[in-house]
Amino acid sequence: MSIRPFHVAFPVKNLEETRHFYHHILGCPIGRSSDTWIDFNLFDHQITAHLSLSSSPTSVSNVVDGKAVPVQHWGVILEMTQWQAFADHLKGQGIPFLIEPHIRFVGEVGEQATLFFQDPDGHTLEFKAFASDGGIFAH
Repeated sequence: MSIRPFHVAFPVKNLEETRHFYHHILGCPIGRSSDTWIDFNLFDHQITAHLSLSSSPTSVSNVVDGKAVPVQHWGVILEMTQWQAFADHLKGQGIPFLIEPHIRFVGEVGEQATLFFQDPDGHTLEFKAFASDGGIFAH
């Protein structure tokens, strides 16, 4: 089965700050845009920032492998070499991590590389990678 790109839309308070973060810091190419929204290419997936003065991400978290993982988060599962290059890029940009790049569930089913950080509006992003794609949905 061929996987098609996903689309995620999210509220932001300042489009220029969002444009700078996603385009210049994360390296996402910009697609279409208007006065109230911007499309970004995030690893070949379409994410759209919509201007909204009422955006308020939640700060609830659950403990996963000993770390407080924000319940509301999204991101992309990368290949391991992509993940390492992206983690290195983020470190070089001085991104403050909520959860530093590391391997979790070591030696268990679902072992994965992961990292968490927030965008300027407080949206939590997670990027992860598995040694094998078979681990993504393994029990």
